[in-house]
Amino acid sequence: MAGLVLAACGGGSATEVPAQPTSAPAAQPTAAPVQPEATAVTDEMAMYMPDAVSGDIVVAGSSTVFPLAERMIERFGEEGFDGNATYDSIGSGAGFERFCVAGESDIAGASRAIKDSEVESCKSIGRTPIEFRVGTDALSVVVSKDNNFVTDVTTEELAAIFGTATNWSDVRPEWPNEPIQRFIPGTDSGTFDYFVEHVYDSDESIILAASNTQLSEDDNVLVQGIEGSPYSIGFFGYAYYEENADKLNVLSVDGVAPSQATVDDNSYPLSRPLFLYSDARIMQEKPQVAAFIYFFLTQVNNEIGDVGYFPANPSVLDAAVTAWKEAIQ
Repeated sequence: MAGLVLAACGGGSATEVPAQPTSAPAAQPTAAPVQPEATAVTDEMAMYMPDAVSGDIVVAGSSTVFPLAERMIERFGEEGFDGNATYDSIGSGAGFERFCVAGESDIAGASRAIKDSEVESCKSIGRTPIEFRVGTDALSVVVSKDNNFVTDVTTEELAAIFGTATNWSDVRPEWPNEPIQRFIPGTDSGTFDYFVEHVYDSDESIILAASNTQLSEDDNVLVQGIEGSPYSIGFFGYAYYEENADKLNVLSVDGVAPSQATVDDNSYPLSRPLFLYSDARIMQEKPQVAAFIYFFLTQVNNEIGDVGYFPANPSVLDAAVTAWKEAIQ
């Protein structure tokens, strides 16, 4: 039975599928026996099937990637993985630190691309990170269901709402003269990095100096804070909005709401890729890690919509599989 530890979440069951014994063919009694040629063809992918691997798989990183990875770990167990897979939801930045500095994880989950400085850290411990695109998220700006005055914001208004404005009326005069209560991801979060990059041109000092701002690496803490007041606002991955759509309203940004269509045509301003990162030597030395990544890449589009994210283009996944094949050689 595979152990599936998902940052305090219970994992799915796993079933070991025993190999079926094959009887050798009986020898034919002839005067001049001919030795049969070895005709067994080894399927090179068989060793990377879920029921062919065991051992530990250690993943750490993005809280945005977590719900998707959680689903894929559960599926991996259901397909026969007989080992222990863990995902520690600590944020993209902390995930890269664990992968590239401490060298304690096999895979990093990320809601942003790895930085050059993080690549250099990886190389300093003998790791060369390989990027696998696994899907797309629409970073979602949300308010409480009790908020009846905000439905759409511009990117410029977002900069004020999460930065220099004190009251809602500072952004639009017709909005309430009430303090803005902000709930945002922590600074180790790839979601924080992405928002700051696109709204503040990578200058985090403005958002960190804003009053009435609570930061948390736990998106569920953000949900609880936002739903508690009509004057609260926050942002996180689309899956957390979908999971809590009965409590929250999602805002349009520059007149465009997050959806599959607006992610596909790139009209939603805050759509972003989701990644896994690993290293060729890790994948070669730990076939269970290689097997999990292959399973993830080839099965993710069957699960990603149900989790609350959006599929990557098939050509992008094909490129990721090609990178995987090159890594295991």
